[in-house]
Amino acid sequence: MNTNTASPTRRPLPWLLIIGMSSLALLWPITALWNIGHGLPRALSILGITFVVWVGVVGFARVPRPVLTLTVTGVLHGLIALVLAGLVSRGGPLGDVATLWVLIPELLMSAAAGALSGVIALGVQRALGARGAS
Repeated sequence: MNTNTASPTRRPLPWLLIIGMSSLALLWPITALWNIGHGLPRALSILGITFVVWVGVVGFARVPRPVLTLTVTGVLHGLIALVLAGLVSRGGPLGDVATLWVLIPELLMSAAAGALSGVIALGVQRALGARGAS
């Protein structure tokens, strides 16, 4: 007989939030189309904006499981970027051979960036929790 009356259930990942934050990958083609910035300054600006939004939203909104949430966000962000790169190269949604060549490294780097952002967001959540408790 099962005497465990309270089974711990995990809340599902916030998929709408993940999709929304992953859509920041659209900053790359939008800034290119509008001819906003070039080279390293543009890249650093887009990466900085993405990082600040990810950490800020997940950290200050106290989203549950921030590391997992932002890791999944990073992977989806990488997938969107790869599909966009494939479409821009006119090789179809998967792109040409060069796009396929960077598929795994891009997804790994995006997942790592998301995980790092998640760790920082977790730190923000804990700092806010510690400050609110005192």
